[in-house]
Amino acid sequence: MREPDPRRRIPRTDDLLADPRLSEMGSGLGRDGILSAVRGAQERARAGLIAPEKVLQDAVASLPTTSSVRPVLNATGVVVHTNLGRAPLSHKAIAGIVRSAGYSDLEYDVHTGRRGPRGAAVLAALCDRLPEGHAALVVNNGAAALLLAVTGLIASGSDREVVVSRGELVEIGDGFRLPDLMTSTGVRLREVGTTNRTSLADYAAAVGPHTSAIVKVHPSNFRVEGFTGGVGVPDLATLGVPVVVDIGSGLLAPDPALPDEPDATTALREGAALVTASGDKLLGGPQAGLLLGDAELVQRLRRHPLARALRVDKLTLAALEATLRGGVAPVTAYRTADPDVLRTRAAALAEQVGGRVRAHDGVVGGGGAPGVVLPGWAVALPEPLATVLRTGTPSVVGRVESGELLLDLRCVPPESDADLATAVLAAVRSLQV
Repeated sequence: MREPDPRRRIPRTDDLLADPRLSEMGSGLGRDGILSAVRGAQERARAGLIAPEKVLQDAVASLPTTSSVRPVLNATGVVVHTNLGRAPLSHKAIAGIVRSAGYSDLEYDVHTGRRGPRGAAVLAALCDRLPEGHAALVVNNGAAALLLAVTGLIASGSDREVVVSRGELVEIGDGFRLPDLMTSTGVRLREVGTTNRTSLADYAAAVGPHTSAIVKVHPSNFRVEGFTGGVGVPDLATLGVPVVVDIGSGLLAPDPALPDEPDATTALREGAALVTASGDKLLGGPQAGLLLGDAELVQRLRRHPLARALRVDKLTLAALEATLRGGVAPVTAYRTADPDVLRTRAAALAEQVGGRVRAHDGVVGGGGAPGVVLPGWAVALPEPLATVLRTGTPSVVGRVESGELLLDLRCVPPESDADLATAVLAAVRSLQV
């Protein structure tokens, strides 16, 4: 006896439209918007891409939202992908955002009924990761952290200088240059050394009565090799002026897998007065700028008028605290993913969609660890699928190389493998029509 056609179990349009879950989630879209989502889900069920019992769930998931932000499956192999929003937040960070979205004790002490310190919990979580005696301040991004550090160190008058190596006057993307940021504060840059070599004597000759600080910038998105030379924090700290170290990526402690990547703990122990960093790169949290260092100096920066303009909101504070206290962040999990596991997942996807498994190296991205290779695997597919997948639902962004589309599963959560396979099969069918 023949099995009944499963398509007969696809819910009727009228029944779906009458379901309160669909009408609630589609509130404000109008009947046409909801109807389009329903018909799309029914078509996917008829094509065998989803089970008939999943039509309502699929229709709800595909409803247009009131936000233009589009979620993306990152199949590029780039862990901290700036164009895709840098670090993906952990489930605990997302839960922290939800918990704090309404009224919260952001600046309120529930025990006394009076105003309390803003963001005290996240600052304590940061200080727990730093050498004893150091303090922390959070602003809205890494550039803001460096801006406040330089501004706060400038004494009154227009003749204050900041000493910086010519090899560290970097551009970090989209035409944004750190020397322009620093000079916007009114400070005068005293450039020392050359693009490939700077010595301690160069710094010593430049430091004088008008020097506010020495700024050391990690050139995180490129490497200079060959006849090169620089000066470490321990030597710079002997010159009698505050040393500000911009490590960029947000690594708080040494990581053996990233031996050339500077970290905040080491810089502070070596004598840096301040360390600035981003929160949404290797740390794996939300967009934020971290100022870490001497407690008295950090307190001075906290009271600076500019700090008010650069402060972060309650959602960022909640997500950052959860990232610091919530275990392994997705960025770390993706960066350290087992190549054998990636190969197994890639082979399963290739078998489902008809692709070919090939070796593919991932990268840290986000201007961090430019020389570090992350061995992995990808599924090679015809290049024309790239555009279809990028513009589909879910949006899938891979890497086009040598006439092929490569889908690297390193940064795709394992629970999304089925969604990725479904998207690829739908894209293949659309090209065959």
